[in-house]
Amino acid sequence: MPRDTARTSTSEPATPEKRARPVRARFGSSEVPASRATQDRIDIPEFAPTLEPEGDIRPDRFLDRELSWLAFNARVLELAEDPNLYLLERVSFLSIFASNLDEFFMVRVAGLKRRIATGLAVPSPAGLSPMQVLEQIGEEAHRLQQRHARVYAEQIRPALAYEHIHLMHWEELDSQAKDQLSAMFAEKVFPILTPLAVDPAHPFPYISGLSLNLAVVVRNPVSDKELFARVKVPDQLPRLISIDGARAGSVPGRVARFIALEEVIAVHLDQLFAGMEVLEHHIFRVTRNEDVEVEEDDAENLLQALEKELLRRRFGPPVRLEVTNDINPNIRALLIRELGVEESEVYSVPAPLDLRGLSVIAGIDRADLHYPKHVPHTSRYLNESETSKAANVFAAMRRRDILLHHPYDSFSTSVQAFLEQAAADPKVQAIKQTLYRTSGDSPIVDALIDAAEAGKQVLALVEIKARFDEQANISWARKLEQAGVHVVYGIVGLKTHCKLSLVVRQEVDGLRRYCHIGTGNYHPRTARYYEDLGLLTANEQVGEDLSKLFNQLSGYAPKSTFKRLLVAPRSVRSGLIDRIETEIRNARAGIAARVQIKVNSMVDEAIIDSLYRASQAGVQVDVIVRGICSLRPGVPGLSENITVRSVLGRFLEHSRVFAFANAGDPVVYIGSADMMHRNLDRRVEALVQLTSGDDTSYVLDLLNRYMVPETASWHLDRQGEWTRHHLAEDGQNLKDVQSWLLASRSRQRSTSLR
Repeated sequence: MPRDTARTSTSEPATPEKRARPVRARFGSSEVPASRATQDRIDIPEFAPTLEPEGDIRPDRFLDRELSWLAFNARVLELAEDPNLYLLERVSFLSIFASNLDEFFMVRVAGLKRRIATGLAVPSPAGLSPMQVLEQIGEEAHRLQQRHARVYAEQIRPALAYEHIHLMHWEELDSQAKDQLSAMFAEKVFPILTPLAVDPAHPFPYISGLSLNLAVVVRNPVSDKELFARVKVPDQLPRLISIDGARAGSVPGRVARFIALEEVIAVHLDQLFAGMEVLEHHIFRVTRNEDVEVEEDDAENLLQALEKELLRRRFGPPVRLEVTNDINPNIRALLIRELGVEESEVYSVPAPLDLRGLSVIAGIDRADLHYPKHVPHTSRYLNESETSKAANVFAAMRRRDILLHHPYDSFSTSVQAFLEQAAADPKVQAIKQTLYRTSGDSPIVDALIDAAEAGKQVLALVEIKARFDEQANISWARKLEQAGVHVVYGIVGLKTHCKLSLVVRQEVDGLRRYCHIGTGNYHPRTARYYEDLGLLTANEQVGEDLSKLFNQLSGYAPKSTFKRLLVAPRSVRSGLIDRIETEIRNARAGIAARVQIKVNSMVDEAIIDSLYRASQAGVQVDVIVRGICSLRPGVPGLSENITVRSVLGRFLEHSRVFAFANAGDPVVYIGSADMMHRNLDRRVEALVQLTSGDDTSYVLDLLNRYMVPETASWHLDRQGEWTRHHLAEDGQNLKDVQSWLLASRSRQRSTSLR
């Protein structure tokens, strides 16, 4: 599964040592003096001044973000433990948990250790010292990895065997299967293995991050000397090998057997060390710091600088060593010494290591073991008739704003169709597009290329610093450039994270601008299981705003103002706090007031403190957060009017929504920004205000459904503990909001066909 496509994944960058990164003045406030070093840049602080809640200031009012992330991944693990879920979906969640934890160590733990080592670490807003945070991370991560291993061994593996899907050990195989695997080893595995000896002539080899390795001890029968060697399990081969063919497991009742590649290698080690006696072998795995740090201010060519940094990423310092429980203590000590890790960074768990490989099992085509197949429907505002080959997206947008809710609404017949029709339409003069993550074979990229080749003006703003997609983004950015697309790489010091499309079309009465603003990436594959919102609109104000914003992104326009957009790093935080303050004033005036927020992460202290003030003023505050939450709800005198829920499930909840009661005239924004320092201070983000009454009502109804007691969710308490609520008092399952939305779309579709 691609890095950013895990249904419950999350990733966090950014290190506080960049406390005041210079950025282009085009996003600065004109009142802020320019830097002496360069007049086209200003300093935007990473952390905005925290607006304290009224009354006594509580030093413990924030939960630690790193520990909150681990609590999020524990919720993922709870899904793998749930016997009421489809079995292969549980396998998938087990794999996602492992992938998430890897990324957490590569980025968050690595960044924390780096800041401690350089003396730049400061106490967290939760009041914990850096070493306290690191120690608590270690304790909880050890517990979670042990629990993860137990779920596999005690629940998942036996349940798979019951369904005739077997994860085998070599000694459990019959002679025919062993002969088959031995032949496969000789043909496909042996030629690419490279045993690396360790002796005075051969230093301890470099161990690449996340690679699976065999530590092998052999004896020279002539000298009777024992020697150490390392064999890397090739990552270009499937981790789990199907013994019974490519379609094994897809037929209920038919036996499907799989074996780990490292087991096959282990039983054939004598072929790698001919003339030596293989005494023992052990599996180990290293996680390294793989965060990318590019000093953009000193980089004349950002693309080339990033490519060099990607090469250096492979050689980051180790932050975790995983070994199996049965490893020889002497080998364990050797690995600790040679890799330079601390004892606390060693994680001993039962074999097998690296359960990301279970994604092979999760992908087995067994309809009875997966969620029922979901086919997205075309939005009713685009689906004019069953006889038409394709809806005219431009005509539909002229009639009304169209709010899309993916994956319930089809991405291919809406956003993708919008850009494909724009590329083919001779009346379209220009297309401007932001791209943060997309697939290499994306029809979005193809549409931009087609448009450029047709002579249209095409601008693609490609964020090549999107974590773990850097190399892919560089590749297709160059592909776009070669086709004649104007490619720009964002702004120094900022990531461009907003999700924007702008199409300029010549019509009878002049040029008209058509826009899409979304909460998710232009990625056709992830759009099938990421929950996101998007707005298709031909509104003049939005078109004008997007033109200004693209001018900021590709040129210089520091004094631009917007009518329907909030844009970070300039106005998202301040704009949302202004809205919260309005709710506070309304509550004090006796007017009904409410704030509803749905995000991936809630960390920013200024936003949280504004919500605390709202709670103290009597404003009802609902927060729906998928991942990290530093807000502490339900504390008397501080946050007793704040409720926090989390929903995880079949689809990755990814939309960002901000709703305010506004004295009976609700205001709703959707967009790309999470409530984190990186989003509000170091990224270009955009929120758009909805103006259609129907769209506003839909979003408010959606937010209410997430919060009602009848909906299955996790509840956060004042101690920072998450509790799953998925069963009613009578033992029946509570309603799953995603299943309800799927059923709702199906009913809507059936009604429209009558």
